Amino acid sequence: MMERAESCQKLYTRLRLWEFPDEYVIEPTDGSSASSLKINRADASMKLIDAIPECSSVRVPKIQTIFGVVGMLKLVAGSYLIVITERECVGSYLGHPIFKVMSLRILPCDHSLKTSSPEQKKVESEFAGLLKVAEKTCGLFFSYDTNLTLSAQRLNDLGDESKLLPLWRQAEPRFLWNNYMLEVLIDNKLDPYLLPVVQGSFHNFQAAIGKEIVDITLIARRCTRRNGTRMWRRGADPDGYVANFVETEQIVQMNGFTASFVQVRGSMPFLWEQIVDLTYKPKFEIVKPEEAPRVAERHFLDLRKKYGSVLAIDLVNTTGGEGRLSEKFASAVQPILSDDLRYIHFDFHKICGHVHFERLSILYDQIADFLDKNGYLLLNDKGEKMKEQLGVVRTNCIDCLDRTNVTQSMIGRKMLELQLRRIGVFAAEETIGSHTNLDEKYKILWANHGDDVSIQYSGTPALKGDFVRYGKRTFQGILNDFYNALGRYYFNNFSDGTKQDAIDLLQGHYIVSVSRDVTPPSQKGGLEAVAHFPAAFCLVSLGLFFTILSLSQARYDLRHLFFSALWATISIGIAAVVKANGRIFCNRPRLHKPRR
Repeated sequence: MMERAESCQKLYTRLRLWEFPDEYVIEPTDGSSASSLKINRADASMKLIDAIPECSSVRVPKIQTIFGVVGMLKLVAGSYLIVITERECVGSYLGHPIFKVMSLRILPCDHSLKTSSPEQKKVESEFAGLLKVAEKTCGLFFSYDTNLTLSAQRLNDLGDESKLLPLWRQAEPRFLWNNYMLEVLIDNKLDPYLLPVVQGSFHNFQAAIGKEIVDITLIARRCTRRNGTRMWRRGADPDGYVANFVETEQIVQMNGFTASFVQVRGSMPFLWEQIVDLTYKPKFEIVKPEEAPRVAERHFLDLRKKYGSVLAIDLVNTTGGEGRLSEKFASAVQPILSDDLRYIHFDFHKICGHVHFERLSILYDQIADFLDKNGYLLLNDKGEKMKEQLGVVRTNCIDCLDRTNVTQSMIGRKMLELQLRRIGVFAAEETIGSHTNLDEKYKILWANHGDDVSIQYSGTPALKGDFVRYGKRTFQGILNDFYNALGRYYFNNFSDGTKQDAIDLLQGHYIVSVSRDVTPPSQKGGLEAVAHFPAAFCLVSLGLFFTILSLSQARYDLRHLFFSALWATISIGIAAVVKANGRIFCNRPRLHKPRR
C-alpha cells in the first residue's frame, strides 16, 4: 500500500556531464538509453538530443559524473544550472533509498555577458557571488523513487492517479526546496530530470527489543515560504507564513506495522523582528501590532487545513522582551481558540531552569489528552490504515531550536512508547529507558536532528543538546553552549545577511529583473568603507578578555581595577561606534523585484 505506483517516467539516477566550450550535455547513464539534454552556454536554451555532439581538438569536453539536476536560475544577463556532483545514501524511507546531497556545482550559462554593459557585468558578478554561497547549502535530501516532501499519512492518502504522476507533481510545494529552480525545466517538459529536493534532516537506526528489531526514522522538512537565517527571518509575513517552520516526522517500522507521528515548529505567528545591531540580543520589535490577530488567524487556519486540530505550545519567558512577545501571541490567538485550536504557555526557563528538564513531565500532563485524542498513523502489515493522526502539536520558543527540540524529543519519546504498546511490543508500564541500546540510539537520533535544524537556521548546533543526547546536562554541554552562542552572535552579525540574500535568490523570493536598467551599487565612503565587522568583533572580544583578566587580579593589586575599567570602557566604546552604524556593515547586495 505504501509503495508508489510506477510513474510514466522514472527519474534518471546517474548522469554524465559533458562540458563543451559552447554547451553542456547531460547524458543518462543508468541504463535507461534515453535522450540527452543539451543546454546552450550563451542563452541557456534547452533541447533533447539523441547523440552526443562530436568531439575535436577544438571542442575537447570535460566529463564528470553527476547524480541529478537541481534546477536553473536566471540572473541579470546569464543563467546558472545547478547539479549534484556527490551524494551519499543515508537510509531508506518506507523501503526507498534516501540520498543526501554532499556537493553541488553551479554551471554558468553566461556567454551573453560578453556583450553586456560594464554595469550589468558588475551586478551579475555580485549575484553570481551569492550563488557561490548557495553552493554550500547543507541538509539537502532526495529520493529517485518516493516523494520525500509528504508524510507517511499523506503518501498513504494519495489516490492511484496521483501516484502515477511524476514526483515533482506529487510534491508538497511548501517543502520542495528547489521548487522555484525547477520552473525552467518544467517549462521544457523534462520530467525525468526533475528531481525534488527537500532541506532538513534525515536519520534512522535499528535496535533490538528482545528478539525483535525496530526501525526508527526521524525526518525534518523545512518550509520554503519564509525560509532564512536566525535574526534575518523572524515572526510571520502578512499571509501567516512563519520563519523556521519545520515539519518533523517520526516513523516506526516493526513486525510489519508502520507508525508515523508528525509535529511542527515555527516562529510566533505575527509580525515581529530583531534588527541586527551588534548587541548579543537585539531588541524585539512588534511590527503593526494591530495586524497580529489577522495574521495569527491565517496561520492557524492553514495549519488546521493541513493537519487537523492544533495544540500550540509557547515555551518563551513571561518576563522581558520575550514576555511582550508571549503576551501578543496569547492575545492574538485568543479570539480564534476553539475545540480545534488550543494554546498552552509553558515558561520553559522558569520551570525547568538550565538543568531540570525532567520537569517537562508537567507539560506532558497538560497535553496528554490531546495526544491521546488525535493519535498517530498506524498501518498493519497489509498497508491498511488502523489509526490516523487527526491533529498536530505546534511548538515554539524564540528561535524554535533549543527549547523546542528538547520539548519535541520528549513528546516523540512518549508517542513512541504508546506506539510500541499498541503494536504489542511493550508491556503497559514498559518504557524506552528500560532498553539501554534503544534508549541511547533514540537520544542520539533526536540530538542529531536538533543539530541539523539549528545549523540551517543559526549556523551552529543546538544548545541544550547534551540533555537530548545523554538525558542530563553536562559541564561539557554547558561549555559547548557557550561556544555555540558566540558562534551564533558572529554569524548573525557578520555572514547571515549575505546568506539570507543567497537563500532569497534560490527560493525565488526575489527575482532578478533581466530587462530592467541596472544601476551599480553606490560607493560607500567614510567609516562604512573601512569598517570591518570581524575586526570589530575581535577587538571587543579582546577588550572583554583583558577586562576579566584584570578583574581577577584586582584583589591583589588595586591598579588592576583601574585597568579593568579602562578595558571595559574601550570595549564598550568600540561596540557603541559599530552599533551606531547598524546594519551598514553587512554590505548585502541589492536584490531586485520582490516575487509576488
